[in-house]
Amino acid sequence: WKADREATDPDYFKRLGAGHNPKYMWIGCADARVPANEIMGKDAGTVFVLRNVANMVISTDFNVMSALQFAVAVLKVDHIIVCGHYDCGGVRASLQNLDHVPPLENWLRNIRDVYRLHREELDGITDPEARHRRLVELNVVEQCINLFKTGVVQRRRVETYKSGQEYTTPRIHACVFDPKVGLLQKLEVDFHEYIDELHGIYDLYNVDDEYE
Repeated sequence: WKADREATDPDYFKRLGAGHNPKYMWIGCADARVPANEIMGKDAGTVFVLRNVANMVISTDFNVMSALQFAVAVLKVDHIIVCGHYDCGGVRASLQNLDHVPPLENWLRNIRDVYRLHREELDGITDPEARHRRLVELNVVEQCINLFKTGVVQRRRVETYKSGQEYTTPRIHACVFDPKVGLLQKLEVDFHEYIDELHGIYDLYNVDDEYE
């Protein structure tokens, strides 16, 4: 790999070693078929990557929260991408009425909670595969909402809003990858519709706050 890189770009590693300044954070599934940089068409050094089972953003997971804090507060990424994928083993397991044994079962319970939130829609889908695919999408949306709930994301968005920059960051994107066709697609989600209902519960900052 090193030889191939240097053959096509002799300064590749000089640039790679010059510093770490990614513009994107990727929160994706640990599934081996969903490598972030390859799917995005991005080179090494451009994407800060976090992967776990079923691309979850769980507030009690120190790994997720620490990586998020570093990406937003230190690296100051402009974009956070939550990417699920169809044929997700974690999502499939959550649809089974089986005990998958802790700690995995504890983890999957968070996906079961997503089903509970959207039960009416999901129960109305009679085809099991279509239901699975829709739960994959809804899980991505809910993990994006979990990002909006965090203090580090809210604080940074207020800071960038007050700074007068072109747009508030980090911007959060819901995406799904289909490994059968190799297509990465952005879900059409109006996060304002979701977040407007949650302001009174989850807002930790507002544009009038001052920071030390």
